[in-house]
Amino acid sequence: MSYKTLLAVLQSKEDATRVLDCAVPLASHLSAHLIGIHAEPMPIPYATPMGFPDTDFIAAGTELNQQRSDEIKALFQSRVSREGLSSEWQAMESFSGDSALSAVGVARSCDLVVVQQSDPEQSSASIANVEALLFESGRPVLFVPYAAPVNIPFKKVLVAWNGTHEAARATFDALPFIVAAREVEILSLDASDTANQDSAVAGADISSALARHGAKITFSSEVTAGLSAGEAIENQIAETGADLLVMGAYSQSWLKEFFFGGATRTLLRSMPTATLMSR
Repeated sequence: MSYKTLLAVLQSKEDATRVLDCAVPLASHLSAHLIGIHAEPMPIPYATPMGFPDTDFIAAGTELNQQRSDEIKALFQSRVSREGLSSEWQAMESFSGDSALSAVGVARSCDLVVVQQSDPEQSSASIANVEALLFESGRPVLFVPYAAPVNIPFKKVLVAWNGTHEAARATFDALPFIVAAREVEILSLDASDTANQDSAVAGADISSALARHGAKITFSSEVTAGLSAGEAIENQIAETGADLLVMGAYSQSWLKEFFFGGATRTLLRSMPTATLMSR
Protein backbone atom coordinates (compact mmCIF):
# COMPACT_ATOMS: atom_id res chain seq x y z
CA MET A 1 0.00 0.00 0.00
CA SER A 2 1.16 3.52 -0.80
CA TYR A 3 -0.34 6.96 -1.27
CA LYS A 4 -0.81 7.60 -4.98
CA THR A 5 -3.10 10.65 -5.01
CA LEU A 6 -2.28 13.58 -2.74
CA LEU A 7 -4.34 16.74 -2.29
CA ALA A 8 -2.63 20.00 -1.30
CA VAL A 9 -5.12 22.55 0.06
CA LEU A 10 -3.81 26.08 -0.52
CA GLN A 11 -5.83 28.79 1.17
CA SER A 12 -3.48 31.73 0.64
CA LYS A 13 0.03 32.69 -0.38
CA GLU A 14 0.93 32.66 3.33
CA ASP A 15 0.25 28.93 3.78
CA ALA A 16 0.85 27.72 0.21
CA THR A 17 4.63 27.70 0.50
CA ARG A 18 4.68 25.61 3.70
CA VAL A 19 2.09 23.15 2.37
CA LEU A 20 4.02 22.70 -0.87
CA ASP A 21 7.30 22.35 1.05
CA CYS A 22 5.72 19.18 2.48
CA ALA A 23 3.43 17.98 -0.31
CA VAL A 24 5.87 18.31 -3.23
CA PRO A 25 8.77 16.27 -1.77
CA LEU A 26 6.24 13.79 -0.39
CA ALA A 27 4.66 13.32 -3.83
CA SER A 28 8.13 12.99 -5.35
CA HIS A 29 9.21 10.43 -2.74
CA LEU A 30 6.03 8.38 -3.27
CA SER A 31 5.80 8.87 -7.07
CA ALA A 32 2.28 10.18 -6.42
CA HIS A 33 -0.09 12.43 -8.36
CA LEU A 34 -0.49 15.82 -6.66
CA ILE A 35 -3.66 17.89 -6.88
CA GLY A 36 -3.53 21.55 -5.85
CA ILE A 37 -6.77 23.24 -4.89
CA HIS A 38 -7.66 26.84 -4.05
CA ALA A 39 -10.98 28.60 -3.63
CA GLU A 40 -11.92 32.25 -3.90
CA PRO A 41 -15.12 33.89 -2.64
CA MET A 42 -17.83 34.67 -5.16
CA PRO A 43 -18.00 38.39 -5.94
CA ILE A 44 -20.34 40.22 -3.55
CA PRO A 45 -23.29 41.85 -5.31
CA TYR A 46 -23.20 45.57 -4.65
CA ALA A 47 -25.72 48.25 -5.58
CA THR A 48 -25.25 51.96 -6.21
CA PRO A 49 -27.19 54.50 -4.13
CA MET A 50 -29.69 54.51 -7.00
CA GLY A 51 -30.30 50.78 -6.53
CA PHE A 52 -28.57 49.60 -9.68
CA PRO A 53 -25.83 46.91 -9.69
CA ASP A 54 -22.39 48.47 -9.32
CA THR A 55 -20.74 46.61 -12.17
CA ASP A 56 -17.39 48.36 -11.69
CA PHE A 57 -17.21 47.24 -8.05
CA ILE A 58 -18.16 43.67 -8.96
CA ALA A 59 -15.63 43.59 -11.82
CA ALA A 60 -12.86 44.90 -9.53
CA GLY A 61 -13.64 42.18 -6.97
CA THR A 62 -13.63 39.51 -9.63
CA GLU A 63 -10.29 40.74 -11.00
CA LEU A 64 -8.71 40.75 -7.52
CA ASN A 65 -9.93 37.21 -6.84
CA GLN A 66 -8.54 36.01 -10.17
CA GLN A 67 -5.20 37.65 -9.49
CA ARG A 68 -4.86 35.89 -6.11
CA SER A 69 -5.85 32.56 -7.63
CA ASP A 70 -3.40 32.96 -10.52
CA GLU A 71 -0.54 33.77 -8.11
CA ILE A 72 -1.12 30.60 -6.09
CA LYS A 73 -1.56 28.55 -9.27
CA ALA A 74 1.78 29.86 -10.59
CA LEU A 75 3.48 28.92 -7.33
CA PHE A 76 2.00 25.41 -7.46
CA GLN A 77 2.89 24.84 -11.10
CA SER A 78 6.42 26.13 -10.61
CA ARG A 79 7.05 23.71 -7.75
CA VAL A 80 5.59 20.62 -9.42
CA SER A 81 7.30 21.37 -12.75
CA ARG A 82 10.65 21.66 -11.02
CA GLU A 83 10.18 18.14 -9.60
CA GLY A 84 8.61 16.71 -12.76
CA LEU A 85 5.52 15.57 -10.84
CA SER A 86 2.23 14.28 -12.19
CA SER A 87 -0.16 17.03 -11.13
CA GLU A 88 -3.34 18.98 -11.71
CA TRP A 89 -4.69 22.33 -10.56
CA GLN A 90 -8.26 23.03 -9.46
CA ALA A 91 -9.50 26.57 -8.84
CA MET A 92 -12.95 27.05 -7.34
CA GLU A 93 -15.38 29.74 -6.27
CA SER A 94 -17.63 29.45 -3.24
CA PHE A 95 -19.65 31.74 -1.02
CA SER A 96 -17.12 31.40 1.79
CA GLY A 97 -13.95 31.32 -0.29
CA ASP A 98 -12.72 28.64 2.11
CA SER A 99 -10.39 26.26 0.28
CA ALA A 100 -10.75 23.53 2.91
CA LEU A 101 -14.54 23.51 2.75
CA SER A 102 -14.44 23.59 -1.05
CA ALA A 103 -11.95 20.71 -1.12
CA VAL A 104 -14.05 18.21 0.87
CA GLY A 105 -15.60 16.58 -2.21
CA VAL A 106 -12.27 16.31 -4.03
CA ALA A 107 -10.57 15.00 -0.87
CA ARG A 108 -12.86 11.97 -0.77
CA SER A 109 -11.16 10.63 -3.90
CA CYS A 110 -7.63 11.13 -2.59
CA ASP A 111 -5.34 8.95 -0.50
CA LEU A 112 -4.03 11.77 1.67
CA VAL A 113 -4.85 15.44 2.23
CA VAL A 114 -2.10 17.93 3.10
CA VAL A 115 -3.08 21.24 4.70
CA GLN A 116 -1.50 23.76 7.03
CA GLN A 117 -2.55 23.96 10.66
CA SER A 118 -4.53 27.16 11.23
CA ASP A 119 -2.28 30.08 12.13
CA PRO A 120 -4.05 32.42 14.59
CA GLU A 121 -1.78 35.29 13.52
CA GLN A 122 -3.16 35.28 9.97
CA SER A 123 -6.14 37.34 8.87
CA SER A 124 -9.50 35.59 9.07
CA ALA A 125 -9.69 35.45 5.27
CA SER A 126 -6.47 33.42 5.22
CA ILE A 127 -7.61 30.80 7.74
CA ALA A 128 -9.24 27.70 6.24
CA ASN A 129 -11.70 25.50 8.10
CA VAL A 130 -9.28 22.58 8.32
CA GLU A 131 -11.52 20.74 10.78
CA ALA A 132 -14.08 20.34 7.97
CA LEU A 133 -11.53 18.27 6.06
CA LEU A 134 -10.85 16.20 9.15
CA PHE A 135 -14.43 15.47 10.13
CA GLU A 136 -16.23 15.48 6.77
CA SER A 137 -13.88 14.15 4.08
CA GLY A 138 -13.46 10.61 5.43
CA ARG A 139 -9.77 10.75 4.45
CA PRO A 140 -6.58 11.03 6.49
CA VAL A 141 -5.32 14.60 6.85
CA LEU A 142 -1.64 15.45 7.22
CA PHE A 143 -1.35 18.76 9.05
CA VAL A 144 1.71 20.91 8.39
CA PRO A 145 2.56 23.03 11.47
CA TYR A 146 2.60 26.74 10.74
CA ALA A 147 5.77 27.17 12.84
CA ALA A 148 7.57 23.83 13.28
CA PRO A 149 9.75 22.32 10.51
CA VAL A 150 8.63 19.26 8.52
CA ASN A 151 11.17 16.70 7.34
CA ILE A 152 10.39 14.32 4.47
CA PRO A 153 10.62 11.35 4.65
CA PHE A 154 9.45 10.85 8.24
CA LYS A 155 12.05 8.87 10.17
CA LYS A 156 10.47 8.59 13.62
CA VAL A 157 6.71 8.15 14.05
CA LEU A 158 4.77 8.41 17.31
CA VAL A 159 1.35 6.67 17.34
CA ALA A 160 -1.03 7.83 20.09
CA TRP A 161 -3.01 4.67 20.82
CA ASN A 162 -6.10 4.15 22.99
CA GLY A 163 -7.77 1.24 21.24
CA THR A 164 -10.70 3.18 19.75
CA HIS A 165 -11.90 2.95 16.16
CA GLU A 166 -10.52 6.47 15.51
CA ALA A 167 -7.07 5.39 16.69
CA ALA A 168 -7.24 2.22 14.57
CA ARG A 169 -8.36 4.19 11.52
CA ALA A 170 -5.53 6.70 11.85
CA THR A 171 -2.91 4.02 12.49
CA PHE A 172 -3.73 2.00 9.40
CA ASP A 173 -4.26 5.13 7.29
CA ALA A 174 -0.66 6.02 8.23
CA LEU A 175 0.68 2.57 7.38
CA PRO A 176 2.90 3.71 4.46
CA PHE A 177 4.66 6.17 6.79
CA ILE A 178 4.83 3.65 9.63
CA VAL A 179 6.37 0.89 7.51
CA ALA A 180 8.94 3.24 5.96
CA ALA A 181 10.02 4.89 9.23
CA ARG A 182 13.25 3.97 10.99
CA GLU A 183 11.42 3.80 14.32
CA VAL A 184 7.77 3.76 15.39
CA GLU A 185 6.66 4.19 18.99
CA ILE A 186 3.19 3.12 20.12
CA LEU A 187 2.20 5.35 23.05
CA SER A 188 -0.56 4.19 25.39
CA LEU A 189 -1.75 6.72 27.99
CA ASP A 190 -3.52 5.91 31.24
CA ALA A 191 -4.60 2.45 30.06
CA SER A 192 -7.01 0.63 32.38
CA ASP A 193 -7.21 -3.02 33.32
CA THR A 194 -10.05 -4.88 31.64
CA ALA A 195 -11.47 -8.38 31.84
CA ASN A 196 -9.52 -9.30 28.70
CA GLN A 197 -6.31 -7.31 29.03
CA ASP A 198 -3.88 -6.00 31.64
CA SER A 199 -3.20 -2.25 31.36
CA ALA A 200 0.54 -2.85 31.14
CA VAL A 201 0.18 -4.53 27.73
CA ALA A 202 -2.55 -2.32 26.24
CA GLY A 203 -1.33 -1.67 22.72
CA ALA A 204 0.57 -4.96 22.40
CA ASP A 205 -1.86 -6.26 19.77
CA ILE A 206 -1.50 -3.23 17.48
CA SER A 207 2.27 -3.33 17.98
CA SER A 208 2.36 -6.95 16.83
CA ALA A 209 0.08 -6.23 13.87
CA LEU A 210 2.30 -3.39 12.65
CA ALA A 211 5.45 -5.43 13.19
CA ARG A 212 4.07 -8.06 10.82
CA HIS A 213 4.06 -5.36 8.13
CA GLY A 214 7.77 -4.89 8.76
CA ALA A 215 7.48 -1.78 10.94
CA LYS A 216 10.19 -1.23 13.54
CA ILE A 217 8.06 -0.96 16.68
CA THR A 218 8.70 0.08 20.25
CA PHE A 219 5.95 0.31 22.86
CA SER A 220 5.47 2.52 25.88
CA SER A 221 2.68 2.83 28.43
CA GLU A 222 2.63 6.14 30.28
CA VAL A 223 0.61 7.78 33.06
CA THR A 224 -0.35 11.40 32.46
CA ALA A 225 -0.02 12.27 36.17
CA GLY A 226 -2.31 15.27 36.07
CA LEU A 227 -1.45 16.40 32.55
CA SER A 228 -4.02 16.45 29.78
CA ALA A 229 -3.66 13.80 27.07
CA GLY A 230 -2.60 16.50 24.61
CA GLU A 231 0.11 17.79 26.93
CA ALA A 232 1.37 14.25 27.60
CA ILE A 233 1.61 13.58 23.84
CA GLU A 234 3.46 16.87 23.29
CA ASN A 235 5.94 15.94 26.03
CA GLN A 236 6.55 12.56 24.40
CA ILE A 237 7.19 14.22 21.04
CA ALA A 238 9.75 16.51 22.68
CA GLU A 239 11.47 13.60 24.45
CA THR A 240 11.60 11.25 21.46
CA GLY A 241 12.18 13.74 18.64
CA ALA A 242 9.31 12.26 16.62
CA ASP A 243 8.83 14.00 13.26
CA LEU A 244 5.33 12.59 12.68
CA LEU A 245 2.46 12.13 15.14
CA VAL A 246 -0.37 9.75 14.22
CA MET A 247 -3.62 9.92 16.17
CA GLY A 248 -7.36 9.56 15.83
CA ALA A 249 -9.49 12.70 15.72
CA TYR A 250 -12.13 12.92 18.41
CA SER A 251 -14.93 15.45 18.18
CA GLN A 252 -16.83 16.62 21.24
CA SER A 253 -19.67 14.24 21.96
CA TRP A 254 -22.16 13.87 24.79
CA LEU A 255 -19.23 12.60 26.84
CA LYS A 256 -17.59 16.05 26.46
CA GLU A 257 -14.03 15.49 25.31
CA PHE A 258 -13.78 11.97 26.72
CA PHE A 259 -10.17 10.72 26.84
CA PHE A 260 -8.47 12.03 23.67
CA GLY A 261 -11.29 14.48 22.77
CA GLY A 262 -9.40 17.38 24.31
CA ALA A 263 -6.15 16.19 22.77
CA THR A 264 -7.49 16.79 19.27
CA ARG A 265 -8.14 20.44 20.06
CA THR A 266 -4.85 20.84 21.93
CA LEU A 267 -2.76 19.45 19.09
CA LEU A 268 -4.67 21.31 16.38
CA ARG A 269 -3.73 24.49 18.23
CA SER A 270 -0.11 23.81 19.20
CA MET A 271 1.11 21.03 16.85
CA PRO A 272 4.83 20.64 17.60
CA THR A 273 5.38 18.33 14.61
CA ALA A 274 3.66 17.12 11.44
CA THR A 275 0.47 15.34 12.47
CA LEU A 276 -1.65 12.79 10.62
CA MET A 277 -5.23 12.53 11.89
CA SER A 278 -8.15 10.39 10.77
CA ARG A 279 -11.71 9.95 11.93
